[in-house]
Amino acid sequence: MSFDFDIVLRYGPLLLSGLWTTVYICVLASLLAVAAGLAAALIYSLPFRAAKLLCRAYIEVMRGTPILILLFIVYYGGPSIGLTLAAETVGIVGLGFYGGGYFAEIFRAGFQSIPFGQIEAARMLGIPRRSIVVRIQIPQMLTLIIPPSTNQAIILVKESALLSIITVAELTKNTTQMVNETFAVIEPYVAVALLYWLIIEGIALAGGGLERRFSRTS
Repeated sequence: MSFDFDIVLRYGPLLLSGLWTTVYICVLASLLAVAAGLAAALIYSLPFRAAKLLCRAYIEVMRGTPILILLFIVYYGGPSIGLTLAAETVGIVGLGFYGGGYFAEIFRAGFQSIPFGQIEAARMLGIPRRSIVVRIQIPQMLTLIIPPSTNQAIILVKESALLSIITVAELTKNTTQMVNETFAVIEPYVAVALLYWLIIEGIALAGGGLERRFSRTS
């Protein structure tokens, strides 16, 4: 049995369209996940029990619920409560807040890695809390959180394949269309596996580069 490159070439535009959709959804979802995770970690550090409980509930729900269930609830259940969103929007929001639960724990661990004496000294000098976070805590914890953050971004890319189930025309969805139209299996899935690998390798290389850069400056 030979590999038919002609099938891949004929369906190249469809695969590239799915690749673009996967990339931009994952980029936006990752940015949302980082923002949600950082916000949750900062709120969790506040000396208010209600805030801590709220953030802990968010983290546990996101980490304890399969992403597919969250997507189904928002996409198929949303209209019943007046929330009707496009499939791609659901994908971005779903992946973003799902990843935010994991990023929150990454950031929380990063904040806890900073010696409390530094924070206490900054407070005694009258440095505002915002400046303490931006100028003292975040720069020091970057080297520590980049590896797990890179890994989490890679996981989000892999999870994005589930968006095909809610009709998002990303890589997996378009590959399924290719299989249905050509009745070929090996060529489409080898091609899509290679494209996912390229995305993930790009993220890994970017993460490694950032880690080396901040290691030199820390």
